[in-house]
Amino acid sequence: MKIVNWLDEHFEEVFLVVLSTIMVVVIFSQVFMRYVMQSSLSWSEELARYCFIWLVYIGISYGVKKQRHIKVDAFLLLFKEKGKLVFNIIANLLFLAFAIYVVIYGYTITERFLELGQKSPANQIPMGLIYLAAPFGMAITSIRLIQNLIKQIKTLFGKDDFTVKTELERLRED
Repeated sequence: MKIVNWLDEHFEEVFLVVLSTIMVVVIFSQVFMRYVMQSSLSWSEELARYCFIWLVYIGISYGVKKQRHIKVDAFLLLFKEKGKLVFNIIANLLFLAFAIYVVIYGYTITERFLELGQKSPANQIPMGLIYLAAPFGMAITSIRLIQNLIKQIKTLFGKDDFTVKTELERLRED
């Protein structure tokens, strides 16, 4: 149970740190090789680009987990706490529908690329693994959205006092 809780808290963070570190090291190596050694690496930019793609999709999930994803909340200013909560629930349901669509459609595309066996030019990475970033990231995002929806629905119906207080305080901050 400790491992599951730890993963729930830090899953995205671990991937984001690892991918960011790889990107920084690879780009630094490329700059060093190009300007100091007068020779460039043929694979570095491609690897950094693919790490960035994965970083973006996992970052979406992290933003949802922290409830800091981009949204337009001018409309929410017209409502009190419960009204804001209802509209946040609706927004999360729409986002969840979109995320599930991306998972399904993205998996179909990924599967097709893996069947074709296409590989990246410099690193020979199967392109299906690159395209897997979208369905994987959106699957994690879907899980985080469901977690948020459960908290928000509990808050709406007053089932959990701690969640009610923290959720309403978060809405006041926004």
